[in-house]
Amino acid sequence: MNEASAADDWTGKPPTLTIEPGAGRLVLRPAGDWTIRSVGAIEAEVDEVAARLAAGSDALLLDLSAVGRLDTAGALFFHRIAEAVPDERRTVEGLDATRRVLCDEVAQADRKPPPPALGPGPVICALTDLGRLGFSFWRELREGLTLLGGIATVIGRTFVEPRRMRFIPFVHQVQRTTIDALPIIALMSFLIGCIIAQQGAFYFRRFGADIYVVDMVGVLTLREIAVILTAVMVAGRSGSAFTAELGSMKMREEIDALKVTGLDPVEVLVVPRVLALMLALPILVFVADLAAIFGAAIVCNAYADIPTATFLNRLHGAVGFKTFFVGVTKAPFMAMIIAMVSCLEGLQVAGSAESLGRHTTMAVVKSIFIVILVDGIFAMFYAAVGV
Repeated sequence: MNEASAADDWTGKPPTLTIEPGAGRLVLRPAGDWTIRSVGAIEAEVDEVAARLAAGSDALLLDLSAVGRLDTAGALFFHRIAEAVPDERRTVEGLDATRRVLCDEVAQADRKPPPPALGPGPVICALTDLGRLGFSFWRELREGLTLLGGIATVIGRTFVEPRRMRFIPFVHQVQRTTIDALPIIALMSFLIGCIIAQQGAFYFRRFGADIYVVDMVGVLTLREIAVILTAVMVAGRSGSAFTAELGSMKMREEIDALKVTGLDPVEVLVVPRVLALMLALPILVFVADLAAIFGAAIVCNAYADIPTATFLNRLHGAVGFKTFFVGVTKAPFMAMIIAMVSCLEGLQVAGSAESLGRHTTMAVVKSIFIVILVDGIFAMFYAAVGV
């Protein structure tokens, strides 16, 4: 059945709108059925009355006591009329409880949505992000100092009671961080030494100073390259392993079980790793120095026509123990930083695989960043003291 036939079948009372003007007040008395089938015929009249009320200053009395059937369409028309007059000059009568609920719901639905709330500007957002970054930095610094204090306490207690030292975990970590890492560290350093020697010989040859490539390789390798690259490799290899291991234990609540049994996780898990890495990194740096110099000697012999005996004599004259000492003394500090950052990130893992991956990544990134920063501090210190 189409709309025309439906309207023809409707047998209700047609809507009417009686207007009774008075002294400063306009009385409207709707009558009949105000439903979706009938209000179309009176829509123009309703719009005219609403415009008249909005343009004038008369008060309004809307008497709905004579209204028959009423649905949301009729309630919407009454809402248009009522909204044309401010609340203090408007009176509505003749509504029972049911129809009042209907009119209130229609009024709520017809209300314009509030304008969207404007967020903070870019300056406020930048300051907020800066504040969060500063708070995060302070929190991580405080947690790092707390862990450092716990490590110092455990080491001091171990000196007083040597039997508290956990030699088996310590030896196990030494094997993992030192012996198992020797092949990759030696291979990487060997290739780096070859590359530095080849590039140095290529450019020095233009000035007839091929022999000075030995000086460059020796000083650069022993002071900076070997220790930096070894620390970066250790951070990516051993540091990430520390974080993953402690994070997995944290997820399986093994660390909480240690605390319940009266054991200190720092003493059982962290200190053996820190001490093992502090012992391992100087050894790995020494191996890296030898591998890099060996690779450079091969390249100088084959590419720059510098015999091995000449290479060693020049290296002995250009490099002293002081140069080797500068590089090796950085290693324990870098190892302590890598181990502490990695263990701290592992202890902060929450109960999800996503958290484990995020903290493992952050451990490697933070370790490498701090290692490079510390290397710069050492470089300025040695330059200041003339070493």
